[in-house]
Amino acid sequence: MSTPVVVPPECALPGSPLSNAQAGIDACVHCGFCLQACPTYLTLEDENDSPRGRIVLMRALLEGTLAPGNESVETHIGQCLGCRACETACPSGVPYGQLLEATRETLAQHRPIPAIARIILWIFERPLLLTIAMAGGRVTRALGIAKLLARLPGRPGFAMAMLSSTSRSKTSARAAVRSTGEKGRVALLTGCVMEGLFTETNRATERVLATNAYAMASAPGQGCCGALHVHAGDADAARRLAKTNIAAFERTNADYICVNAAGCGAMMKEYPHLLAAEPEWAARAAQLSSKVRDVSELLSAAGPVRGGAVRTLVAYDAPCHLVHAQRIVAPPLDVLRAIPELELVPLNESDVCCGSAGIYNLVEPHVSDVVLARKLENISAARPDLVATGNPGCLMQIGAGLLRAGSPTRAVHPVELLDESYARRAPR
Repeated sequence: MSTPVVVPPECALPGSPLSNAQAGIDACVHCGFCLQACPTYLTLEDENDSPRGRIVLMRALLEGTLAPGNESVETHIGQCLGCRACETACPSGVPYGQLLEATRETLAQHRPIPAIARIILWIFERPLLLTIAMAGGRVTRALGIAKLLARLPGRPGFAMAMLSSTSRSKTSARAAVRSTGEKGRVALLTGCVMEGLFTETNRATERVLATNAYAMASAPGQGCCGALHVHAGDADAARRLAKTNIAAFERTNADYICVNAAGCGAMMKEYPHLLAAEPEWAARAAQLSSKVRDVSELLSAAGPVRGGAVRTLVAYDAPCHLVHAQRIVAPPLDVLRAIPELELVPLNESDVCCGSAGIYNLVEPHVSDVVLARKLENISAARPDLVATGNPGCLMQIGAGLLRAGSPTRAVHPVELLDESYARRAPR
């Protein structure tokens, strides 16, 4: 008796980004290991809001049993944080982050990206407008308006709390550092929000790298990394931004490209995938991405140099795109452990998303709040003085949550603590 031939269903979205990612969908065996790693599944308790469930929806789109405009597809794909914790848990190596981006890019071809997201992405692609927007944010913060309006209910109040949380405490005075340069030449991705609202963190990054024998190189002409755009489905804009950055950093001839924002680092390391369809750019992207390092990677490789005592209790919260997308676990802890008398306290679910996810907290505020509430409960139980995390979105999301909860705990970047430690070091 002959075996019947199974004919696969005809693709309903031929030539789409999602159809090009079919192999990733086929890799999923629906084992369920991803369920307990997924923050939206843990908080919403809906199979459709799990990675496994969303992959079923992706397959349904390709098979034509669900249309791109289907409300269920829009809801559950939209509610995914894109934290990629499922990739860490997956035994089959499903490239879920790439599947999600391909799905959102495909859906964007059939229905518009939400208006608030379009406005934000449009501004971030235009350096002059972005500079003006960030300057306005700094003025609002400096005048105390953001802190005052943070008391408002709902999303407007939370947005102001996010802005207010970017204020940095005064640190011990520390002048620019002259480096030996023996560890290599480094160009810093200054970033959008990092340079715009966390300016002092960028300067601290440059100082601690110099203290650890890295020579700094400037990279004029760089811009937004494109992470916000590709996560939202606007991959064309992400490709334009990637090309701008590749050209800018090529001119530096740096040994390394340092990134102190986890989401940006993950994006730059994936430029070869983003530009895979353009051979010339893909080759240049691969060369660039091979040089990209998170600041904690560079500092860990250098030692790092120990500083002066900073007596404080710190809980480390791992940014999703550092621990899951880049698989960087130990280096940030190495940075914190280089600080004498700093005590690390355990934080339950430190590798679980805080609900920021780029602009997710603005387009999906309800789910973001539910995810954040779980994070704040864990921080409250740990009772640290500070929460250290290496991504601006996480710093703002957690910082805003702590501020609105009336908590004395603050959110800081690990580099800020190391810079403070170096400022307190006895002169040599």
